[in-house]
Amino acid sequence: MANVLLRRAMQDAKVTDRDLAQRCGVDVKTVARWVQDETRIPHQRHQWAAAEVLGVDSSMLWPEAIRNTVKTGPDREILSVYPYRSACPKSIWRSLMGSAAKEMIFAGYTNYFLWLEHPNLAKVLKRKAEQGCRIRFLVGDPESEVTRHREQVEGVPLTVSTRIRITLSELERLRAVPGIEARFSDDHISMSVFRFDTEMLVTPHLARLVGHDAPMLHLRRRQDDGLFDRFAYHVTELWDGGRDVAQGENSYS
Repeated sequence: MANVLLRRAMQDAKVTDRDLAQRCGVDVKTVARWVQDETRIPHQRHQWAAAEVLGVDSSMLWPEAIRNTVKTGPDREILSVYPYRSACPKSIWRSLMGSAAKEMIFAGYTNYFLWLEHPNLAKVLKRKAEQGCRIRFLVGDPESEVTRHREQVEGVPLTVSTRIRITLSELERLRAVPGIEARFSDDHISMSVFRFDTEMLVTPHLARLVGHDAPMLHLRRRQDDGLFDRFAYHVTELWDGGRDVAQGENSYS
């Protein structure tokens, strides 16, 4: 039986089989099989890519994929796993930031990639803060020994301290917006946690690899003291022990 939902979404978006194939990085015959057979479920990264192209949630295109991945054990909080942070579609980040209403926490050591991959991030954060969402950035101290050591380990031209300063520069432009805060911490050098209300993206950093080459987990809170709560505790402790970020004579509190 044909995948009527996928066919309708393609028609609504005025996207052909060839268009979708090119955007998803697959052969046009593969897309044709997706449309012709509703039981044929693409790899998760292709589901996300197709959903982004068509402007819908992937669960609307392949609802059976959701039913097949329903979990009942402790791992049910894990929605997706990516071998590389860069493999997580930008649409996921946009969706999480767009849907967050109460709080967003960006606890990456540099958070540099956020500004690089999301050109309108400042506008999004400002709008969210004005709507009552609490936004916190936890970044590494560009002058610390931890940062200098990490720069030696990575050995890349765009240094850790430079990436941090780019984030600080972007945050300075938002300094006057109530609800946006920033603190220094050197204790999350080996793991980044990004929280959006009850969903979270977690990246444990590997050896000498930079962030985009590290794996990523997409979590959703479903229980007390589960994976989500454990990582939330980690970030809260780091935030409480963090140091105010100073911008000249100004500072975030």
